[in-house]
Amino acid sequence: MKLVESVKSHSSKWIKTKGEDYKDFYWQDGYGSFSINPTQVEAVKTYIANQHEHHAKKTFQEEYLGFLKKYGVEYDERYIWD
Repeated sequence: MKLVESVKSHSSKWIKTKGEDYKDFYWQDGYGSFSINPTQVEAVKTYIANQHEHHAKKTFQEEYLGFLKKYGVEYDERYIWD
């Protein structure tokens, strides 16, 4: 938890130095983490590069809930979103 807090804090401060467009940037309060098979690294890189287009079709919330369901992660939606 402390590692994620540190990464979020430092990356938020860093991105705000990248221009006026980022002055209001902030991370949501929570976080999620998923591991991947090393053979899928290229697919994940492609996904990240095309996230903008991908999320035009499916919201982050829809996708995140899909991951939780796909991998059998129990959750209470009251505690997932800010």
